[in-house]
Amino acid sequence: MTQPKLTIDNLRVSVEGKEILKGLSLEIKGGEVHAIMGPNGTGKSTLASALMGHPKYTVESGSITLNGEDVLEMKTDERARKGLFLAMQYPSEISGVTNSDFLRSAVNARRGEGNEISLIKFVREMEQKMKVLEMNEAFAGRYVNEGFSGGEKKRNEILQMMMVKPSIAILDEIDSGLDIDALKIVAKGVNEMKSPDMGVLVITHYQRLLNYIKPDFVHVMMQGKIVRSGGPELAEKLEAEGYDWIKEELGIVDETVGQEA
Repeated sequence: MTQPKLTIDNLRVSVEGKEILKGLSLEIKGGEVHAIMGPNGTGKSTLASALMGHPKYTVESGSITLNGEDVLEMKTDERARKGLFLAMQYPSEISGVTNSDFLRSAVNARRGEGNEISLIKFVREMEQKMKVLEMNEAFAGRYVNEGFSGGEKKRNEILQMMMVKPSIAILDEIDSGLDIDALKIVAKGVNEMKSPDMGVLVITHYQRLLNYIKPDFVHVMMQGKIVRSGGPELAEKLEAEGYDWIKEELGIVDETVGQEA
């Protein structure tokens, strides 16, 4: 398998006529873990939604390519089949569809027609991944996210990632609302998937997640673009000192771009 590469070049995105992303550039390769940090309202979740083709977000200019292919020409389901995956901050409930049926459909869509996974292999793999995430076997027969706690929903998102084996995984604030034990379990699932075949983009407010999912690169977003990049030590400095020192260095008064949807 060729090492995947996601390239975002000078991306500008608006929501209802208001520009949110203002020339963001980033490259993520297989085997790399990138973390994007920043205060509320700086464009982090807008980036995740734009990458997956949410219809509310309009790409005004710039480009997104995955392995050289134009992502902006693809519908959301095509992006997922090509290997983009989004673990959402607020996963939706899907009544009437069991986790196992949902997962098997997703896995087969990713594998492609004629390469569907056998039922026995699917069940064995799902059970193994659920053990890693310390999920009760009963979850397989429950409707997707229906009645799940916040922590259970986040584990379910990581289970989906582990089963579909994406090329680029975008994890949008998967740590929000998790206690430390749940956080460790979710991080364990992500770490088990780390390989040259998958790049990871972690979007978070807090350094504590990065204690368990070690980033290779840390980026700070303000005013809809990346204003500072570094290694893991950058996240540690942000945890200790906050964002004011960056604002002072760059002469930024208001780091936000308005309320994100």
